[in-house]
Amino acid sequence: MDTVPARGHQGGGLAPVVHRGVPEGQERQVAALYWEAFGRKLGPALDPPEVGREFIASHLHRDRGVTALSGGRTVAVAGYQLGGRGLTGGGVGDVLSAYGLFRGLPRLAVLALFERTPAPGELVMDGIAVDPAHRGMGIGGRLLREIARVAEESGCRRIRLDVIDTNPRARALYERHGFTAVHTEKTPYLRRLMGFGAVTTMHRPVGTAADGGSR
Repeated sequence: MDTVPARGHQGGGLAPVVHRGVPEGQERQVAALYWEAFGRKLGPALDPPEVGREFIASHLHRDRGVTALSGGRTVAVAGYQLGGRGLTGGGVGDVLSAYGLFRGLPRLAVLALFERTPAPGELVMDGIAVDPAHRGMGIGGRLLREIARVAEESGCRRIRLDVIDTNPRARALYERHGFTAVHTEKTPYLRRLMGFGAVTTMHRPVGTAADGGSR
């Protein structure tokens, strides 16, 4: 797991340090960040929140994420899928063990909606979660650049992600870093359940000028 030197930011002092992987002992903090960012979407599958956060923490693949650390604490995380594994794990047996057969089966059906299999030569991002107190510092862009380096070092030709229609700030961030929309799927049947009505798939080639810049 590598770290990337920090630089100062407009507010003065040192910016959080970007780190490849989830440091040991930070699993629950990463799960809390993920739940804060994606809880509305994850809730139907993993509620109640305390159980969902514990499930995420217990099944993390720590080598499938890029984190930003401040004072030894994870303040941002970006997960990705590569080589058949993503940041968040847990299979059928794990879900049934955590929630029981009766409650677990419908949750598996909801989780199946989130499954995205990378195409050959493709790294799939799972999203970015930044602690509210550290937003506006450019951390999301730094995580994106580091994931682009991971993709390039892994021989990938492009990065793929999905962004929902209720998160225009995330889409704007991705567009600033070289992602372009390639397809939008209307999902009105998910608006009441998960709070969004469309999902846009975005692609970004690996090895572009956007991969550079400060670390």
